Amino acid sequence: MRHEHPVRLRWSDPDMLGHVNHARALSLLEDARLALGDDHTGGGLILARLGVDYLRQLYYRVGEELCVHSWVTRMGTKSFTMRQELAQDGEVAIRADVVLVVFDFAANASRAMTDGERAHWSRYLEG
Repeated sequence: MRHEHPVRLRWSDPDMLGHVNHARALSLLEDARLALGDDHTGGGLILARLGVDYLRQLYYRVGEELCVHSWVTRMGTKSFTMRQELAQDGEVAIRADVVLVVFDFAANASRAMTDGERAHWSRYLEG
C-alpha cells in the first residue's frame, strides 16, 4: 500500500526563477515521512541514507497542492528502505530512496524492530 501525503508549496520554496529549491523539496519529503510514522508507537527512527534523483524541474505555483507518495521497498531486522516520489503535472519530479534505522536513543544504538513496528511498516511494503 502506498501512503499519500498532500503538500503545499510554500512562498519560501522557490528560487528567483520560480523553481523549487532542491533542499526545500527534501523538506516536503520529510514532512511525508513524519506523517507516515504518526500513527505508530515505538522508538525513534534515524535517517541513515538519502539518495535523491531530481528528474524534472519543480515549479512554485501559488496555492498548488501536490502529493508525496511513499512506500517501503525493503524490510530488514533493524532498518527498512522507503521510496518517495513527488510529482507535478502528472510526472515524477523527485524520487528518493531513504534508509531508516530503528534507534534506541537512550542506548545510542540501533535495535531490532518490535513486532508492532514491523507490522506498521509492513503495511506499506511493495515489490
